[in-house]
Amino acid sequence: MKRIKQGYIFPSAALALKRMQIRYYQEMNKPPKLGDVVFGEISRIGQHSSLENVSGRIHAIHNGTRAIFVFGNRYAPDYYEGQVPEDHLEEVDLLARSGMIGQMLTKNALIKDPTRVKILGYVCNQDGEVINTQSFPRIAPHTRVKKTPRAGMILVCGTSMNSGKSVAATACCRVLTSKGYAVRASKVTGTASLKDILSMNDAGAHPYTDFTYLGYPSTYLLPKEDLLSIFNRLDLKYANNPRNYWVVEFADGIIQRETAMLLLASEVQKRIHKLIFCASDAFSAIGGLGILKDEFNLTPDAISGLCSRSPLHIRELAEFTDIPVFNSADVDIEQLSGLLTTERRVVRQPIAV
Repeated sequence: MKRIKQGYIFPSAALALKRMQIRYYQEMNKPPKLGDVVFGEISRIGQHSSLENVSGRIHAIHNGTRAIFVFGNRYAPDYYEGQVPEDHLEEVDLLARSGMIGQMLTKNALIKDPTRVKILGYVCNQDGEVINTQSFPRIAPHTRVKKTPRAGMILVCGTSMNSGKSVAATACCRVLTSKGYAVRASKVTGTASLKDILSMNDAGAHPYTDFTYLGYPSTYLLPKEDLLSIFNRLDLKYANNPRNYWVVEFADGIIQRETAMLLLASEVQKRIHKLIFCASDAFSAIGGLGILKDEFNLTPDAISGLCSRSPLHIRELAEFTDIPVFNSADVDIEQLSGLLTTERRVVRQPIAV
């Protein structure tokens, strides 16, 4: 084994690890697994020219920059679809700024080819065993049953990535904390990135967390039992106090695999205090409302997202639904606080799965 010298970047996809664990690397001709950690070097700059570290700082990268990387799967219609390769490769693709790597399968036509990473070796412990982020969760598994009542869960979902979900979740955190409530925040699905949960923290949520705290660099292609385990472990950790609020974001759109699995789960539906639905425009919001009702038997308590910033979109929406709309970019504190803290507008009957 070789020692890893100082001067490398420690990215947010490896958040579950401690820097003291990053000591050795070893060349191995083995197929990677989800969460396997490697020591690598940037061999060609493509779409991503920076890396986000475990503190959220953004590092500029160049050909020859060395860093820790984590194998994972990515689902991002605006960027890449990528997966952990089935075989050992000497070079792989940087799928996300958080340091998650894999093999690109498809990409958005407006996006450059991915930045390439040369694998120098697997990061190993002193016994030569490959370090995997899933082996070091910051939040231990819970075996206890959830006590009721629980913190009110404000669930934010949307039509797609970049529909305005994180901004809406941040607005919810800001409004609730401004009214004196203790707010916790979690992003349950997606690809490792601290930007969204740090934004919720800036708005007053504390503690804040996502799936990387449990050792997952991403949630794409995880089995249903793992997704529900992530949700329940975060719920048990952060939502026990009924006087508090728990703001939760599901990544991507409601028809995306993992989001759909969670929305169909009765244990998730039963936890919803308020459901916020985000869309980029009025037409996608109207279509999304139909999918929510037909596929999940859900009706949101409010609509937000990019569409909420345009008076014309709001006017179009008003012709099809009386569900209130709040502008997440310029939030009306009194309007949103009243909406979030009242009892449920809709009584939901979860779909049995």
